[in-house]
Amino acid sequence: MVIGVIHGRDIPPRLFVCILVFVLCLASVCAETPASRGSKSPDNNTSATVQEQKISPQQAQELFRSVDQILQFASEDTALPIKDKVKRRLIDRDEVEAYVAKNTGEDENAKRLQRSQLVLKKFGLLPRDFDLVKFLVALLKEQVAGYYDPKTKTVNLLDWLDPEQQKPVLAHELTHALQDQSFGLEKFMKAADIDLEKKKKVSTEDIENDEISAARQAIVEGQAMVVLIDYMLKPFGQSLATAPQMVGALKQGMLAGTADSVQFRGAPLYIKEAVTFPYRYGIDFVGQVLARGDKQKAFAGLLENPPHSTRQIMEPDAYLRHENLEPMRLPDWKEIFKEYDRFDIGAIGEFDVSVIVDQYAGAEASHALYPHWRGGYYYAARPKGQPDATLSLFYVSRWSNAERAAQFAAIYAKSLSKRYQRVQDVAEDRKKPLPPVAALETLTGKREWSTEEGPVVINTQGDTVVITESFDLQLAERVEMEVFGAAAAK
Repeated sequence: MVIGVIHGRDIPPRLFVCILVFVLCLASVCAETPASRGSKSPDNNTSATVQEQKISPQQAQELFRSVDQILQFASEDTALPIKDKVKRRLIDRDEVEAYVAKNTGEDENAKRLQRSQLVLKKFGLLPRDFDLVKFLVALLKEQVAGYYDPKTKTVNLLDWLDPEQQKPVLAHELTHALQDQSFGLEKFMKAADIDLEKKKKVSTEDIENDEISAARQAIVEGQAMVVLIDYMLKPFGQSLATAPQMVGALKQGMLAGTADSVQFRGAPLYIKEAVTFPYRYGIDFVGQVLARGDKQKAFAGLLENPPHSTRQIMEPDAYLRHENLEPMRLPDWKEIFKEYDRFDIGAIGEFDVSVIVDQYAGAEASHALYPHWRGGYYYAARPKGQPDATLSLFYVSRWSNAERAAQFAAIYAKSLSKRYQRVQDVAEDRKKPLPPVAALETLTGKREWSTEEGPVVINTQGDTVVITESFDLQLAERVEMEVFGAAAAK
């Protein structure tokens, strides 16, 4: 779904190579301070800007020379061959900001971001007044730490960071260069970049494929993170294989951010999780494949046969045992929603539900529940000819069993009071008072609420939860009949 905001559906996938993690997870090694980055002090009481220092010509030459040495290390570490010399270029902050602005400002990208932003807000994963485009541009500018551009086959180095700070970043980015030389990164990611909004008829396969770009991004970044760690540990005679505890420390640093990561530290939970997903879960996934096989399987093998969902990334065993989930049944979109204009459609993967549960029930509940996810999708629409009307949402979530489905339904029900200003429980039979939502541990059967944006209906039957928000009740019943069957909907 929504995960596409970060991982390929809504932003050119490789754009995010240049962001975030190196500042976040390498704080102890590449400690960038506001002074070293020439940024404004995070103290809101001062507007003073520290003069940014540039590296010397001699340092630049040292950095350029290190490219070939680090490329050789990355090739040995991954068993991916060096087929071409990697071009290198020193850039300043203005060039980085222009690159970010160009990629995020393109009309198609902006439109897709806007769609995803409104759906995220409907789910309560972003504040209603949050400007996603503005935030992402600011985040990219804050977290950039060098990047490889597959279009120009060039590794871009920063003229304001000391060479020693950039070398671990180079190990990561030059892994992308090797991936590109053997498999073509743009082609690899483009195969996964599915814009469902452009498809007139959306199939079950389309919904399932909606997560492919997230899974592929995790492979690309996970492999590069393995090489980065191996490069950092080489002087100590260690590697990821011999010091796996390094992964835990890095992952904690990614989510926490550094003191001067102002944009990242203030981001909503979903953004933090989504931005770091390919790095945190990617390194775990690649590390497990590497531990069970060899370099060929963990690098070239994964690029040849990549996982196709966030579930397979988060649950490596699902990929390794070739798990095949039963396809979800889709309703007759065209007939049921004939009075509506489709706004957006997509998958709600295991990653997405993990954040939904985390946000509304906490991390412990999320880790216990999300491995039981078995499928999900959403459909967002507005009444025909009313582009400014409230966004309506239809969401189906399938679980490993009825108990887990009922647990998720209860958590989702509890989220309503945090997402709407006015929520009124509607009891169909007043003779049988229903328990208050706040006390629910599970929710089975059908339950309805009224809100300032229209009715919300949650219906849990067996392993499946059907949710409609802001659609009229008659349409909600039709949707239930399509998903559950006429008998279950009565």
